[in-house]
Amino acid sequence: MNYLALLPVLVPLTGAMVGLLLRKQRPLQAYWSLGTMLTALAGGLWLLLTVWQSGQPLVYNSGNWAAPFGIVLVGDMLSAIFVVTTQLVMVMGLIYALGSKDKVVTYPTFFPLFLTLATGLSGALMTGDLFNMYVFAELLVISGTVLTAVSDDRYGTEAAYKYFYISLLASFFMLLAVGSFYIAYGTLNMADLAARVAADGGRPLLLPGIAFLMATFMVKSAVFPFHFWQPDFHTAAPTAVSAMLSSVVVKLGIYGFLRMTTLLFVDQAPLIRAVLLVLGVVGVIFGGLSALGTHNVKRMLAYSTLAQVGFILVGIGWGTPLSIAAAIVFAFNHSLIKAAMLMLAGYIASRASVKSAAFEVVTGVGRPLPAAGFLFFVGSLALAGIPPTNGFVSKALLFNSGIAAARTWSLLLIGVTSIFTLMYTVRAFQRIWWLAPAEGITTKPAGDQLVAPALLLGLIVALGVWAEPLVAAATAASAALGDPSIYIRAVLGG
Repeated sequence: MNYLALLPVLVPLTGAMVGLLLRKQRPLQAYWSLGTMLTALAGGLWLLLTVWQSGQPLVYNSGNWAAPFGIVLVGDMLSAIFVVTTQLVMVMGLIYALGSKDKVVTYPTFFPLFLTLATGLSGALMTGDLFNMYVFAELLVISGTVLTAVSDDRYGTEAAYKYFYISLLASFFMLLAVGSFYIAYGTLNMADLAARVAADGGRPLLLPGIAFLMATFMVKSAVFPFHFWQPDFHTAAPTAVSAMLSSVVVKLGIYGFLRMTTLLFVDQAPLIRAVLLVLGVVGVIFGGLSALGTHNVKRMLAYSTLAQVGFILVGIGWGTPLSIAAAIVFAFNHSLIKAAMLMLAGYIASRASVKSAAFEVVTGVGRPLPAAGFLFFVGSLALAGIPPTNGFVSKALLFNSGIAAARTWSLLLIGVTSIFTLMYTVRAFQRIWWLAPAEGITTKPAGDQLVAPALLLGLIVALGVWAEPLVAAATAASAALGDPSIYIRAVLGG
């Protein structure tokens, strides 16, 4: 059964290589890619159920080289939940691309690059080694950069350069972290490093290494003040790509912070959590205010991601078992909500006579599109945390964990400022579906399809009505994270 830990990486990678061979047969290549991601999702769910039932992580030793000397892939509850989240949203992204009118989706390398993006993200989530996390993250960056650079948007190349160079900075930080840990402890295997740091936490390069690793994950998740690249990037990227980058790709940093505070640096975790708590509260406030003041629907949703990631960081910063479970639930639910909302923004832009998500262009465009309006309204409720959506479950669980931990001031701040979400989503809904369009702006008779966002929003409502399985899985993951020896024994034996 340990081979299940290999499937999330092997399936999309193999699919990408076969997809390149099908580059001259675009319809076949597109449906092959969708079938590949559906297969990967089935494998991810199988992995999650297996780990959940057994209570033990699955470890795949590449080439039968035992850890810490070989490359290992580790499937525990945390990585399995994040992988399933990634693959589910990636499936919806491919469905959207199949119905998209963007020219970029007809390029022969679009779908193979999309699968490569999934490979890099899944590999970064499954690897048990910090250096291999760096390698998979680079694969993720290269794929995302190229997919943005070939965008139909004339600013795509500029946005791709910004993303590439800020990611280069993150890579530099991570290499410095990797070097610091290897010099200090002679290992980069996360289980082995965790055991050695727990035994001797006084090595001189430990704290600089932690700082570099935190900076890496802050850039990856666009955490304040490393957020400045995200709005331009997500505004210019193709809709099918921006929906992935703003929903699941930014979760790599969240995953990294969870690993840092529950496995790698348990004794140093209080300091890390204090920093994350402050940055999370600032992110909620700054992201909400920025979303209120922006001029573009996609840009608004990009700033919204900064605020929503802030809520997750607050949960990690509180550091209780309940708040960690809440952070995991929030990360899963936000991935679905944000992907759906960005797809709806792309759908509206595709129906405008001038293809753009700028408010001056899309104002009034939605008036003849009631189905899209209904979906956008439901997505707005989910993003604001209003029942019967999964967003309500996320915020209720997070706020309950803050009450239980008696975190009065931080809870009050994020509670009051969360009203910003409702304000900017309602404003966008009003402008697109209620106001009259500007002179010269009309609604085209055809555009992108609504299948993918409709499926996502159906799941969003279903998870709001029946949240028990997700909450139970997150609770089990939080409980396992509370005992790092489970992960260490599974990887190193003994």
